[in-house]
Amino acid sequence: MIELQGVPMQIDSHQHFWRISRGDYSWLSPDLKLLYRDFGPEDLQPLLASHGIDRTILVQAAQTVAETEFMLQLAMSAPFVAGVVGWAEFTDPGAVEIIERMADAPLIVGLRPMVQDIADDDWLVRPDLTPAFRTLIEQRLVFDALILPRHLSRLLVVADRHPDLSIVVDHGAKPFIREGGLDPWRADMVAVAARPNIVCKLSGLVTEAKADWTVIDLRPYVDHLLKVFGPQRLLWGSDWPVVNLAGGYDPWREVTLELLSPLSETDQAAVLGGNAARIYLSDRGRA
Repeated sequence: MIELQGVPMQIDSHQHFWRISRGDYSWLSPDLKLLYRDFGPEDLQPLLASHGIDRTILVQAAQTVAETEFMLQLAMSAPFVAGVVGWAEFTDPGAVEIIERMADAPLIVGLRPMVQDIADDDWLVRPDLTPAFRTLIEQRLVFDALILPRHLSRLLVVADRHPDLSIVVDHGAKPFIREGGLDPWRADMVAVAARPNIVCKLSGLVTEAKADWTVIDLRPYVDHLLKVFGPQRLLWGSDWPVVNLAGGYDPWREVTLELLSPLSETDQAAVLGGNAARIYLSDRGRA
């Protein structure tokens, strides 16, 4: 685990920045009033400081290489950003060269196609994605899987085809917390967790819950993720500023600490930073 002056480093493994005028955030509309403005390092830094969080992983929010370049430039002025998960079109005939070029950027730690927004549910298992996945492995980059429960069976195919590919499931695959639905997500996550090359982010859950969510709503999902992945394969993330749709950074962080409180201090430290440091930084040669 990365340490800072003998204290385990805490890492927010999933946050975003965006600048509306860039114009490539296809999902971001004025209807999303709490999100439809610019968010940058100066907005996040006070939240990190208030919770004693040392570093973050900055994650793409637009399906363009230009946005990845924007994030890399912005991260240079934000010392707390330890790594950037960018975007590339995996089906592009030049995907291998594009990914290799991106991997030269010191802060790049992974790539994330926005699978949840792709109309073809079988996109993940397309054979023409194989060169992109192989290049991720060769370049020691993580594959962040922004998926929904219906994609979990396809993710198993990817994991089995590429056992050396480091896969991080974003937001617990977005279970149906609002409806209180555990199945078939619960069984599918057992199968996913059985693949040693897959880990999971404890992030984005409150935005899948009802507006007046409580710890009771979240507990069955967090407990299941802890059961099947164990505390050494879960990464905490805020999903800021999207989390503002469900109360904000503070309530999500506080309820996370409550849900993790039965764990030992060592296991809590792993979820809250150690695992992200290992998977995104140390294992990728970026530490």
